[in-house]
Amino acid sequence: MQYRNFGKTNEKVSILGFGCMRLPVLEGDMERIDEKNATRLIRHAIDSGVNYIDTAYPYHGHGFGSSGKSEPFLAKVLADGYREKVKIATKLPSWLIRTRGDMDRILDEQLERLNTEYIDFYLIHGITDALWPVLKKAGYRDFLADALSAGKIRFAGFSFHDDLDLFKEIVDDYDWSFCMVQFNYMDEDYQAGIRGIRYAHQKGLGVAVMEPLRGGTLAGGFPVAVEKALKSSGRTAPELALRWIWSHPEVSVVLSGMNAMEQVEENLKSAEEAGPPDEMEREAVQRIRSVFREKTKINCTGCGYCMPCPQGVDIPICFSMYNNYHVFGRKEPYSFRLKPAQRASNCSECGQCETHCPQGILIRNELKQVKEIFE
Repeated sequence: MQYRNFGKTNEKVSILGFGCMRLPVLEGDMERIDEKNATRLIRHAIDSGVNYIDTAYPYHGHGFGSSGKSEPFLAKVLADGYREKVKIATKLPSWLIRTRGDMDRILDEQLERLNTEYIDFYLIHGITDALWPVLKKAGYRDFLADALSAGKIRFAGFSFHDDLDLFKEIVDDYDWSFCMVQFNYMDEDYQAGIRGIRYAHQKGLGVAVMEPLRGGTLAGGFPVAVEKALKSSGRTAPELALRWIWSHPEVSVVLSGMNAMEQVEENLKSAEEAGPPDEMEREAVQRIRSVFREKTKINCTGCGYCMPCPQGVDIPICFSMYNNYHVFGRKEPYSFRLKPAQRASNCSECGQCETHCPQGILIRNELKQVKEIFE
């Protein structure tokens, strides 16, 4: 495993981090983590050198309005001496914050849920233009300063889903130790993008990257037009994507949501062999990027932040099928992938999903397009 310095923290972190947002589950129920399998995956990664474990307050729960199962599950995984081997990263749910008291209460709850005396890397989760003034008014600076002073957290950071100007404003507003941004070879200039990453790095912040495979879009199964380029690179699709990110010296750690042992092993191998991409790899990235940008209709990464839908619509699957229809030129069996209650036609246009979408997708309008094609 390779390690890099993590900004102002002066900590060494593994270049591969384990993201606990998409752990293996039972019967497709996100609230029912397959604990035996997930424990095996996480501990194997730790035993192989991964020391950055990322979770968040709502992961594996019923939406973003309440706590999920990920943090308490991680506490069990990190028993038997594993806590001492890793650095825990978790996040304050910014959308639930109205007052300073909310922040103190949730942090104390998270410490109890994680069964730990301190959190190594504590992030304010998913800051956007709408949430930023609320956080400032609630006194996020004093909250972080007090949490650091009390030893409840070791380092303060933020994760981000908005435009570059806001990103720079947030970086300059507080003495952050690190940040987390969405970054992959399809999103080089999206949201904070490479310019934001370089700006944060120049200010001394460590940079963690989420969505390296863009919700699985870059994990393989490409159109025929790009499979040849991928094959010529000599890399698998996930390996190519990860190597591209690791070639940026500003990035310290890349989070991967691994839910099968094959994925863990492949990513560990990639982390061992990480190095600058050669000419064939760069050409493959350019070819894949070109085809996807031309054909992809909805800029959905499959992150699941829009879920659950009050009406039961499986929005990520709907958008995945819609994009696949345009990219690959084939219509997947709608009834095979989606139950009647999960289909686009059930959308009531309440708009709840759009308030949490990091990509700013006009979900209600796009679901109408899905309905038109598939129903």
